Amino acid sequence: MTTSADASTFRTSVSLKLREFAERQASFLAEIDENAAELAAHALSFTEGGKLLRPTFCHAGWLIAGGTQSAERIVTAAAAFEWLQASALVHDDLMDESDTRRGRPSVHREHEARHRAHNLVGDAVQHGERVAVLLGDLLLSWADELFAESQPDQRSLHFWSRCKSEVIAGQYLDVLAQTSARLTVEDALRVVRFKSAKYTIERPLHVGASLAGASDDVLDALSDVALPLGEAFQLRDDLLGVYGDPQATGKPAGDDLREGKRTVLVAHAAELGDPELIYSLLGTEAGAEKLGPLFREWGAVEATEADIARLEAQTDEAIDRLGRDARAILEPLVAKTIHRNR
Repeated sequence: MTTSADASTFRTSVSLKLREFAERQASFLAEIDENAAELAAHALSFTEGGKLLRPTFCHAGWLIAGGTQSAERIVTAAAAFEWLQASALVHDDLMDESDTRRGRPSVHREHEARHRAHNLVGDAVQHGERVAVLLGDLLLSWADELFAESQPDQRSLHFWSRCKSEVIAGQYLDVLAQTSARLTVEDALRVVRFKSAKYTIERPLHVGASLAGASDDVLDALSDVALPLGEAFQLRDDLLGVYGDPQATGKPAGDDLREGKRTVLVAHAAELGDPELIYSLLGTEAGAEKLGPLFREWGAVEATEADIARLEAQTDEAIDRLGRDARAILEPLVAKTIHRNR
């Protein structure tokens, strides 16, 4: 049975693995150019303060399938998920024009500001965007390189590859959703499944479990847990994106409304309230101020919380089918995934 101390030790091991890998990469990049070596420092700094959710679920899958607590192989594979997550976030912030991430400037904004501070030649905004694209690409390359060091078999490599394709497909669906005049709750949930649920929970569980030699039945049972839990995770994110405390989330309240995101919360509000008003305000500064209270008034927040409760119940039932040992491992993670403030 895993304990909170075991989980904390594992997260520390993942952080050390990321640092050790980044230091190796910095040495290699320095051989190219001193300036290139700065990318390693930027990459490591960007991952600091993360929840390490995907590495934690990768570890959980490993333990459920009978893996030993402290094996170096699972630390390496789990850490690769953090580079993958960092890559997605750097690009996501750029696409969403987000100013902050975890209470600090997003990568493109940080390098835009550096350009201005040093009076460099050229366009500061364009420079920041270029650095963000390159750093995101480098992080994706690092994710593959580190994952290869875990010596994956064909099945775990298959899940790793699917994870990368699914998250990009989910992001593309999200981009297309922003071009739609209307988005139903069902459409919004489909985006959630591929942008978040599979990538955040299902595939990390699958990779960890397959590395430990899990049967197909165990992998299927993990999917039954992961998909509703991953959807609940994203719906909580949707609520935090509008009503979260900036001190906890590291982003301004109402940022999702300001960015015009077509979330499940917005879809519920459009069904329950005034869709014309919503879509005229969504993506504006005025919308960030006005829509939050209206969503509460129309019952959209209550409807989203009801979705989360339903998905949590489905997750709980699926964990029951996995057995007592799996419950001991997964139950604390369910609470941290759904009942959180960041």
